Order: sequence, then C-alpha cells, then structure tokens
Amino acid sequence: MSEDSPKSGILARCEARGIRLTEQRRVIANVLEAAEDHPDVEALHARASAVDPRISIATVYRTVRLFEEAGLLERHEFGDGRARYEDAERDHHDHLIDMATGEVIEFCDPEIEALKEAIARRLGYRLKGHRLELYGVRLKG
Repeated sequence: MSEDSPKSGILARCEARGIRLTEQRRVIANVLEAAEDHPDVEALHARASAVDPRISIATVYRTVRLFEEAGLLERHEFGDGRARYEDAERDHHDHLIDMATGEVIEFCDPEIEALKEAIARRLGYRLKGHRLELYGVRLKG
C-alpha cells in the first residue's frame, strides 16, 4: 500500500466534498487514517475516545455512516457479525480471513488479478472493480 499524501487522506476528501468537520469527526478521521487493520465501530470508539474522552459511540456510528455514504470508507463483513471499515481509496488488495482467529490478511496476487480480468473478458465484460475475500484455517505443520 502506498503512503497517502496529505491531500488524499480522509480529512482532505471530507473537505473536498464539503462535509462539515467537527473536532470529534476530525479525531475519528485521524484514527481511521492511522488504522493498519480493519476496525469495527467499537474499536474505533476505543481509539477515538483515548484521544477525546467526550466522543460517544453514537458519534462514531454516525460519523462512520456519514463517511461510508460519502464514499470515504469501505464497509466489510468478514463473517464475524461485525462491520469493519477501511479507507475506500487505499491501494487495491484482497483479503484472507483466518476463521479461527478472525485475523484479516491483505494481499495482492498478480495471477489472481490477471485471471479475474480474463474471466470478465471471456464473458464479454471489462472489469471495473471487484472484491475478493477468502476464508480459511491455517494448515497444521
């Protein structure tokens, strides 16, 4: 994944879209930008309230919904009953979810990317986007 420049981060994209940024929304946006995982709302609340204890979980829910509706966040359902989020403009990657631990591993494989393009072409389409989630358990040994 590439480093986001200051102009491409969530805060800058909020400003470009005319989203009013309260101080609490700024904290939540900063927490999201700093996340190297796929936090759910509860994890975001814990991280944001460590910065500003006045941030309620309801504020985090509303802010996440606002950011998602504005196309700033991508929502993932990894089968554990929790919606998780990541910056919608991160470099493309796929996910492998460890079903035993819930760990989410990001990867990008050129062979898989080429195969997806070839399948779309064979079916008469030009691929505009996709999402791939693999679920597995670690091999023993």
